[in-house]
Amino acid sequence: MQNRRIEIERISMTSSKPFAAVVDALDAAIGHPDIAELEQIRAGAGSFAELERAINRVLGRSELMLFMKLDLGAVLRKESGRDGPKIVRLLLGNPLIMKELARHTPEAGSYAPVTILVDERPDGVHLAYDRMASLLAPYGNPESLAIARMLDLKVESLLREAAAD
Repeated sequence: MQNRRIEIERISMTSSKPFAAVVDALDAAIGHPDIAELEQIRAGAGSFAELERAINRVLGRSELMLFMKLDLGAVLRKESGRDGPKIVRLLLGNPLIMKELARHTPEAGSYAPVTILVDERPDGVHLAYDRMASLLAPYGNPESLAIARMLDLKVESLLREAAAD
């Protein structure tokens, strides 16, 4: 068994916008495919070009798509009987980017799709993202790092846009 220490860079920012407005801004910029339908397309695609076209059709303007949205605050709200806390975890990415990351560093599959965490606190709505490049840096593959940095730029741009007043 091998152990590998990974240092993570976390990007976080705070928005003065309401929680729903931040989540709506994120939702507006990412694709919302039917994941089961996308899997059927993947399985039935006659060629990679056909699959690539199908994926590109469901990406949002950020070139990312939603895989899953988890309402992490739901149980806490149920327990307290109040409207808060509001915490959402978005799992998003781009299968074509993931393919390239996995081609060079199979371990990248442990970190994709990526997570954006959005939570409401007294000082505003917090958005957080762990940079893919920091997660892949210990594996030492320059091709993966270049792709991961490009992905990080897409996600960070998405966060800045959603947080902007």
